[in-house]
Amino acid sequence: MTTLHVLSHSPFGDNRLDSCLRLLGNADAILLTGDAVYALQPGSEPQRKLNHLGARLFALQEDLQARNISSDAQQIDYPGFVELSIRFDKVNSWL
Repeated sequence: MTTLHVLSHSPFGDNRLDSCLRLLGNADAILLTGDAVYALQPGSEPQRKLNHLGARLFALQEDLQARNISSDAQQIDYPGFVELSIRFDKVNSWL
């Protein structure tokens, strides 16, 4: 069973990102929204931890733009978010 993990909190305030990465399956993906996109700041430790995900790492384009972050993560819009949600068997929001 595949899972889309949705993170919305800054990786610098708690350990949600690390917990998510520990549970991430081989066919799972991560979507960063809200302050979680700060994990993609170039040269940061969270960004280093996410590098290996490649095509399994997504970020909400609107949130990247709002925070002026440039990233190699696959950028999606809200319709893309909906499409991702139905592509995976489960969606787990890390509240």
